[in-house]
Amino acid sequence: MQHITASAPGKCILFGEHAVVYGHPAVAVAIDQRINVRIEMTESDSHDWKLDGLTFDPKRHPHIEAIKHRLWPNSLGAPPLSIQIGGQIPAASGLGSSAALSVAASAALRVARGRWLNNSNSKNQPEDWAEGFSSALDDTDVHSSNQPDDSMRKGELGNKVEFIGGSEAVDADECALIAHAVEAIAQGGRASPMDSSTCSHGDVVVLSDCIEEGLEWQYSRRLKTPEGDREWQIHTVKPPIEDVYLVIGNTGVHAPTSKQVEKVAEMLKQQPERIKEIETIGMIAKRGIKSLLSGDYESVGRAMSENQLMLQSIGVSSPELEDLIRAAAPSSLGAKLTGAGGGGCMVALTTNPKATSEAIELAGGITIISTFGAQGLAIEEAAESPFWIVE
Repeated sequence: MQHITASAPGKCILFGEHAVVYGHPAVAVAIDQRINVRIEMTESDSHDWKLDGLTFDPKRHPHIEAIKHRLWPNSLGAPPLSIQIGGQIPAASGLGSSAALSVAASAALRVARGRWLNNSNSKNQPEDWAEGFSSALDDTDVHSSNQPDDSMRKGELGNKVEFIGGSEAVDADECALIAHAVEAIAQGGRASPMDSSTCSHGDVVVLSDCIEEGLEWQYSRRLKTPEGDREWQIHTVKPPIEDVYLVIGNTGVHAPTSKQVEKVAEMLKQQPERIKEIETIGMIAKRGIKSLLSGDYESVGRAMSENQLMLQSIGVSSPELEDLIRAAAPSSLGAKLTGAGGGGCMVALTTNPKATSEAIELAGGITIISTFGAQGLAIEEAAESPFWIVE
C-alpha cells in the first residue's frame, strides 16, 4: 500500500518566551521526543479524509485543514487521504506538539505530491520551483487564504518543466514556513516562528531582531500581527559536545498557547509601560545566547532562572510550575517554565539528569529526559510516492 511517514521533534525554550512574539531574541532546543505523521490513500470510495480511523473534522483540526489548503487542495483534484498521528509529545504542554505535527504533515504531503520545477536542472532550489513557499521567494504567499493560487508562481517561473518526487522534493524551510503560517492562524495572528523553525531544522535555533554574529543565519521571517508587522532573524547552532541534558517536567495542567499569548497582549494593551518587562526578557536572552556560544552552561542556567523570574512577573507561571522548578533547582544549572506557561511543562538544564528527574517526580511532575539538540524533520518511510501529481 502507498504510505509515507514523516516525523519532527518537539522543542523546549531556554529563554525568550512571549518576548519573542514582540521581536526580541529567544533560544529553543529540539528534543528527542517526536511527532509522527503517516499518510496513505483511503481505501473507500468516500471523498472524506480519515484521521486516526475517524472522519476528519476541519474544525477540530485547524492546523491540518490549513496545510491541506496549501499543499493538497481539493480544487486541483487532490484525492482524500487517511492520516495517523503518533508520538511522545503531550499536547498543550509547551513542547511544540502542534508545530511538530504541522512540520511532519507538511513534509509528508510534499513527498506525496512531489514538486514541479520551472527548468530542467533537476535541483531542488527555491528559485527553480514552479510552486511552493520559501523565505527566498517573494512571489508566493503562504499566509494568504487565497490558496492554492497564491502558492503558484506566475509566468515562465510557473512553467512545469521537470518533476521531482519523493523525499528529494522536501525542503525544511518550506515546512517551517507552512507550520508558522498555520500556527499564526491558530494563535490569532501572533505566533513567532520559534516552534516551527526548531521542529523543522532541529538542533538549537536562535531567533533575534537582528542577524547575530557567531551564529549561522538561515533566513528572515515576517508576519503581520494585530500589534503591527514583526520580523525575526532565524539562526541555527549545533548542539554542544558536553554532557548536558534537559529534564522536562509536565504539570499535567492543560494550557493552550493561544490563551496565554492573548493574556500577555491584553496586559500590554491595558498597561503599556509593562513592555519593559518584555524587553528585560529580551536582554536576558541576549546574555544567554553569548553564554551558549562560549560553552558556559552554568551561565546558561542562570539566564534560564532569571528568565523565570520575569515570566512570573508577567503572570504566565503557575503554582504547579513553581513547585516543579523549586524541586529541580538543587540538582540543576537552571530551571524555568517552557512554552506559553499557565501550566504545561518546565525544563531544567542539568549534568545529573537522574537526580533532577527524581526530584521533579517527587514533587508531582511527569518527566522526560532529552539530550541537548535533536535531529530535525525526517522522512521515515516513502513507499510508492508520489500519490498524486498536479497536471
